[in-house]
Amino acid sequence: MFMHVLFSTTDSTFCEMLVGSSYQRKSLLVWCRKLHALVSMSKEGSQVASYHGTAPLTIPEKGSRDSAERKRLTGSNSFSVSHKLGESKDRYTRGRSAQSKAFRNEEMQKHNQRRGNDFKVSSELRKLCLEDFPSDRERRVGLKSTQAIKMEPSEIVFGVSPCFLALTQGRRKASRLFVKAGEASLRASVLKVCEEAHQQGVPVSRVSKKDLDRMSSGGVHQGVCLAASPLGYLTEDWTVSGGPSTPLWLVLERIQDPMNLGAILRSAYFLGVDRVISSLRHSCPLSPVVSKASSGAMEVMGVYGCENLEEMLKLKLAQGWHVVGTVGHQAVDSNIRVTQCLEFQITKPTLLLMGGEGHGLSAELLSLCQTFLSITAGKELPPGIESLNVSVAAGILLHSLLFSRGSTRG
Repeated sequence: MFMHVLFSTTDSTFCEMLVGSSYQRKSLLVWCRKLHALVSMSKEGSQVASYHGTAPLTIPEKGSRDSAERKRLTGSNSFSVSHKLGESKDRYTRGRSAQSKAFRNEEMQKHNQRRGNDFKVSSELRKLCLEDFPSDRERRVGLKSTQAIKMEPSEIVFGVSPCFLALTQGRRKASRLFVKAGEASLRASVLKVCEEAHQQGVPVSRVSKKDLDRMSSGGVHQGVCLAASPLGYLTEDWTVSGGPSTPLWLVLERIQDPMNLGAILRSAYFLGVDRVISSLRHSCPLSPVVSKASSGAMEVMGVYGCENLEEMLKLKLAQGWHVVGTVGHQAVDSNIRVTQCLEFQITKPTLLLMGGEGHGLSAELLSLCQTFLSITAGKELPPGIESLNVSVAAGILLHSLLFSRGSTRG
């Protein structure tokens, strides 16, 4: 500790106290320089050692030179040494920066050269494999086709019979069959639907009842749902006649309840109606609910749609068809006589008209009717229930008319 203080101090008064003669001063100077060299080596280039290595250590003479020597040994010399250290540090930083920049430029050139080689190889590989891959135009067309398939509209058909008939009739494009997981999927009816889907290449997925409830919007799905393209009304060639010589066509105006429409289609298909035509305006679409209510009959029979029923009826009247309207059991205010359905017989091609819930047939269609049919009530009816549901009434009337057609043929 004493040597360090002795070596580091710049106080001339303290040196005078230690040194008494000129010879002793010279000896002490030599000894201090040797000690400084040892300390510099032990510090390994620290700032303290650098400072004492660059600053000559002299013992000032007495008198006026004390202050000048003290100043030279302390302030001014310290500033010059610090300034030199700063310049050295700046030169070192600039040198390192230049070296780093040159190194980065060299690495970038090597990287670009490697990338150029990679591009050359890739280009050659692309030429070699050109025949193995479709052209850009074909890929674009394929991508559009894939997107069109993904964006193709679909709906969820639910219920065992609607799903099975939708798969077998080929009128829809099925994309996936969903079956309730568990023992319900082992029922014979469900297995039959799954087998049909498998034969047609339609994927089958096992899902929970909650998923099926959500898909069918709470409908009675019976553990089966099918994602398929929608069905719509047929609008082409609806005027073309076919079938028996005395066909019966059922004409529906403004049936808005899908459950009623489904029930009517089921009865019409079961009883053998030759064609069903519905107004397109103010009528419910052919939805999955209609298909389920028809027990799948909608999947089998084509339902035609007409923009203007009035024009269609005029055309059929001109062709000699018999236009028959339906009314309640009470007589309507008209000059045309109301006939009970059991008394009517089909003798020529016939159109049976049925109106929507609540209001029945419109005045425009009523004015074109040649005959009115009604269903006789079995008892006196109170207000509110003096008429039947349109789907029930359709079943009774169709059975009566088609039975009379069969008996007339016999």
